[in-house]
Amino acid sequence: MVELSFRQRYLKALNATLNRLTRRMARAGIGPFSLVINVGRRSGTVYETPVILARADDAFIAELTYGPDVNWYRNITAAGHCEVVVKGRRHRIDRIGPCPTAEGLRAFGGAKAVLLRALHRTDFRTLHIADDD
Repeated sequence: MVELSFRQRYLKALNATLNRLTRRMARAGIGPFSLVINVGRRSGTVYETPVILARADDAFIAELTYGPDVNWYRNITAAGHCEVVVKGRRHRIDRIGPCPTAEGLRAFGGAKAVLLRALHRTDFRTLHIADDD
C-alpha cells in the first residue's frame, strides 16, 4: 500500500470538504470562485476544480496556489485546453501558458494583489479564451 504524503492527504481532504461547497458556488456564479473543467490525462474522467481566476483581455489568469504539480493543471497542460465557468458562464480555453508575476498581480489587482504579494505568490498561468467563445 502506498502511503500518501501530508500534502496529498491535505489536498484529498480539501477536495472532500471545502471544494464541494466552492464547486456549487462557482456553478451558480456566487462568490469569487470559478471552475476549471478538465479531463484526467490517464483516467479520462471529467473533473471540476474550484479556483479563483482574474480576467485579463482575452484570457483568464490563474494563480497556482499549490504549484504546477496539482492534477487539474497537469491535466489541462497535457490536453492543451479546458473549459472554465466564471460567474456562471462557460468559456472554452484553447491555450495555456506562463504569465509573468507582475502581469498576474496586475490582473488580480487591488487587495487581492496585495495579499498575493504578502503570501509571496509568483506562479501564474494564462488561460487563453478561444476566439469563437
